[in-house]
Amino acid sequence: MAASWARSEHDDWDIVSSVGYTALVVAGWRALHAASPEPLVTDDYARLFIAAAADRYLTGLLANPASSDNATVFPRLYGVQTRFFDDFFGSAAGVRQAVIVAAGLDSRAYRLDWPAHTTVFEVDQPKVLEFKAGVLAQHGAAPRCQRRAVAADLRDDWSAPLTAAGFDPRQPAAWSVEGLLPYLTGPAQDALFGRIGELSAPGSRLAVGALGSGSDWGRLAALNERYPGLTSASEVDFSALTYPRDARAEPAAWLAEHGWTVEQVTTSPQLQTRYGRTPLDVDVQVDRVLHSEYITAVRRG
Repeated sequence: MAASWARSEHDDWDIVSSVGYTALVVAGWRALHAASPEPLVTDDYARLFIAAAADRYLTGLLANPASSDNATVFPRLYGVQTRFFDDFFGSAAGVRQAVIVAAGLDSRAYRLDWPAHTTVFEVDQPKVLEFKAGVLAQHGAAPRCQRRAVAADLRDDWSAPLTAAGFDPRQPAAWSVEGLLPYLTGPAQDALFGRIGELSAPGSRLAVGALGSGSDWGRLAALNERYPGLTSASEVDFSALTYPRDARAEPAAWLAEHGWTVEQVTTSPQLQTRYGRTPLDVDVQVDRVLHSEYITAVRRG
């Protein structure tokens, strides 16, 4: 586990430090959700990442999963988030290049049934991509598409390494920005969306979403008295790693003003209802603190 959560302007990370460790924790939650009764999604690779990292906290969590509704909030809500992005890529008919921004331990290149001749580009820090590729290769996993790893820092200009990997900005693309925005400053978020817009041909599709938003993570402790066991769901100090919600533009409004047609803006409880689940009271209360938001948009001509 990371020794320090402090952020700096040009910090970097591997899978067991700083922002990189959050990808490992989310993989743990996906593994727990997959083992729950009637999961919304199943990620058979998530458990492999936890085992390879040999993280004591997460290994113990998977060996002895909590059973109370309060302690299983995050596996449940991240199951909803995973399903949202799975469905997004599944609905991107006719698009043959996809970009997973801040890919972390995303395994969609290996899990989803991609149309023939689809190329999936995964953009993230080099150490994170190397860890994932090594674990999956060790277990003989093969992608179900043409997978291209793009080692880059999203706070810099990553357009060149993406196009060098074969991305064609003249063709429509499907972009996912999952769980990333809370870790960006306002200018960094604007720059990220700006670059995606520059690289997106008309008809390109974009999905953006995150459960938490900046310093609101720090308010979870106040809910623990009402829902015992809630804040023990993770050892990550998300409040130290993220930036306040009010430090960034509202994504849907920004996109609508910069060449995108926003199709939907929804929340985790609304998605649960869409997927045939009834949100529990603890889910709703956590969402009121963390302000989930899931957006899909299409690039205008």
